[in-house]
Amino acid sequence: MRLSRRVAPALAAVTLVMAVPTDAIPRTSGDDGTGLARSARSQPSGADCRTTVTGSHVVAYCHNPYVDTDTVRLHVECARWWDVDTDTAPVDVAPALTVRLTGRCWKEIRAVWITHGT
Repeated sequence: MRLSRRVAPALAAVTLVMAVPTDAIPRTSGDDGTGLARSARSQPSGADCRTTVTGSHVVAYCHNPYVDTDTVRLHVECARWWDVDTDTAPVDVAPALTVRLTGRCWKEIRAVWITHGT
């Protein structure tokens, strides 16, 4: 099948446009590619937490470098079936502050994690 002289350049142009990665296409101001304007996006937030397990004790330090207050909770899952798993009360981490959370099991600790929010 032979293409006419008018169709071949148009087909080549469409093929090139389809092959260009979407990152190379300029966007309008305020569009970041997610479909949301910059003002509608949420700002980064949330405390950065580090945990240390020593035997049956766990200590977590959470630092909030952002403007919004974050709420954190420490959760400790014990390895023994008869040992009670624990969750701390929610603690507010104000901007530029660090909080210390502690927990323990009677014997070994299986898992430790931090949750954010209410």
